[in-house]
Amino acid sequence: MNNFIGYTYILECSNGQYYTGSTAQDLEERVHQHNEGNGSNFTKKHRPCELVYYEEYQSIADAFQREKQIQGWSRKKKEALIKNHHDKLPLLSRNYTQFGKPDNERKSDR
Repeated sequence: MNNFIGYTYILECSNGQYYTGSTAQDLEERVHQHNEGNGSNFTKKHRPCELVYYEEYQSIADAFQREKQIQGWSRKKKEALIKNHHDKLPLLSRNYTQFGKPDNERKSDR
């Protein structure tokens, strides 16, 4: 038996979009609910969904807080998290309107 009470998770849906959620339930059961159409309205419309990332927490409140944080992230930042590229997260957190895009993301001048 695990000591975790909450989970934050990311699902990749059939349309390629990510859904971020949190639960105090068994994580496998929650993913099953999403795929049966008993999860969120978003996942109901974009089934099937695949679990691509999760974190475990000692409280559902901490899991929910993390869910809200991740929901505000860009797709690229979520993908860095999913791929375990934690070193890229600070760069992907930068405000590009103030600092511009990183050199490797700029489109070449024509």
